[in-house]
This record gives sequence, structure tokens and C-alpha cells, in this order.
Amino acid sequence: MMTLKINGLTHQVDADPDTPLLYVLRDDLKLNAAKFGCGLGQCGSCTVIVDGKAVLSCVTPLLLLEGKQVTTLEGLGTISEPAPIQRAFMEEQAAQCGYCIAGMMMRAQALLQKNSKPTDEEIRTELQQNLCRCGTHMRILRAVRRAARLMDTAELSPGNQGSVP
Repeated sequence: MMTLKINGLTHQVDADPDTPLLYVLRDDLKLNAAKFGCGLGQCGSCTVIVDGKAVLSCVTPLLLLEGKQVTTLEGLGTISEPAPIQRAFMEEQAAQCGYCIAGMMMRAQALLQKNSKPTDEEIRTELQQNLCRCGTHMRILRAVRRAARLMDTAELSPGNQGSVP
């Protein structure tokens, strides 16, 4: 039995410690935003955030996650109250087929948590590990820039203590 902290909740999972996180997320916990793309850590569609860093869940065994906080796209916001990154991707219509988008958003979220005002070059460098075959790269870039502005605005708004989801 393994204990995992995912999206602020503690889960007990009956899985081998070598099991990739992606399988537990999708099969056991029914958190389906992270996608199985290549299974080799080469496409980025399975990206989640572990202790603030973008991680490829298809090649990350559970044993490496003991005591760490995992965040999936489901943990950022809701349909009625999307997180700034989710809102920005919707407003910029950055998804075409949608397969890569959860991974793109998670990698962008990790970037924006450590660098609230990245340059276009920094965004491109960070996202280059995630593949998008539909060609929405320019909309994705605009969405990340918009998310940075939305996060900056949210931090400055009254009643907000400066936390970023």
C-alpha cells in the first residue's frame, strides 16, 4: 500500500512501487487529464507537477513520490472557477485536438510558479519537451503570456493573499 498526496488529498493506493504514476492517476484515481501518449517520456502529454516541478508521469514510479505533493490539471481549478492557466488556454482557444493541452498547461503552470514574467524564449524552451502535432504553438504561447498576466492581476486583487493555484 502506497500513500500519495494528490491535489491536496491523501490517497492510499494498492500498487507496486515501480508502477508509473500515470497508471495510478488514470486507472485507480480516475484523474484523466494527464494522457498516455508515448509511454516513454518523450511527448509530455502526461505532465503533472511534483513539488513545483513539471514531471512526466508515464516514467515516474510511485516510489519516488513518497512525501511529495502531486498536482494534476484537475487540482488547478474547476469548470466554474478555472485557474488562470486554464482560463487563458480557453480564451486563446489554444487547444485543437486537446490531447497535449493538459501537459502543456501543467508545464506552463510550473514555469509560471517559478517565473511569473517569462520571456517568449523562456516559454518556448520550457514547453519544447511537450509535443503538439496540431500546430497551435502560437496560441499556446499567447495563452501562457495571458496566464502570466491573469496570475499577476489575481495576486494584486483585493481579498487575495497572493496565492497562485
